[in-house]
Amino acid sequence: MDHSSARERLAARQAELLNALLAGGPAPAGFDEQRVEVERRALLAKRRGIVRMLGPEVANELGDRFRQLFDAYALANPRRASSRAREDAAAFADWLRAAGELQVKRKARWKFWQSN
Repeated sequence: MDHSSARERLAARQAELLNALLAGGPAPAGFDEQRVEVERRALLAKRRGIVRMLGPEVANELGDRFRQLFDAYALANPRRASSRAREDAAAFADWLRAAGELQVKRKARWKFWQSN
């Protein structure tokens, strides 16, 4: 038995499953389509909840549009294994701003007064 080809096949199957769970791809052969869909929705809801918790001001500004916009973002931008939740929340806010869905963040301006 060739261990490297077995590892390659396993890696390919894992990639198919991750694509189905995180990027809306089809369920791999041998997997129950309904169960994959249930897990996909659960993972999306978990990710959405974490982003809402980390960026409540964004969620508040979006109101009822938060879920729909986040789900569109998540489908177009699957989480990478190396990314952190805070990076995901910041990327979502940037994505919203680029799409015109969120107010552009202004940098704080500080005035320094000189006393004589």
